Amino acid sequence: MKAEDTELLKEFTKEQVAKLNSIIEKFKSKPGGLIPVLEEAQVALEYIPISVQKRIATGLNLPLSRVYGVVTFYSFFTMTPRGKHTVRVCLGTACYVRGGKALTDTLEKQFGIKQGETTPDRMFTLESVRCLGACGLGPVIVVDEDVHGRIKPGKVKEVLSQYN
Repeated sequence: MKAEDTELLKEFTKEQVAKLNSIIEKFKSKPGGLIPVLEEAQVALEYIPISVQKRIATGLNLPLSRVYGVVTFYSFFTMTPRGKHTVRVCLGTACYVRGGKALTDTLEKQFGIKQGETTPDRMFTLESVRCLGACGLGPVIVVDEDVHGRIKPGKVKEVLSQYN
């Protein structure tokens, strides 16, 4: 373990920190290594908080602002923990007028979170999207890769019970 790993050990296990260090080491001398490091770090750690970004910046000899800029630019990267399952509610026009907003309200109440947040047990992350391309099935929610159409607020709990 390196001295700069102390901050990381507050959030991650020794094994996770060691994995991050090996990822950084693998790409340290390769030009254009930042995005591959971030991709592998996200898979290994599930998210990339500032503490991890600092470690990556130090390890790759880059300014923190460059690492942060890449993390915040690409939607694939996240700085907050994500849930085991991602629930996306379509709020495109067809879904919205058929009850998409009511689904969002129901999910926010059920989870006790707002859009873009993750439940405290890290089971679900709630997101809204503008269109899922399944307008004829509206309102639609997608849990991970599973599309659920014509969902009524009263059926939300039943649908989500499949994902424990």
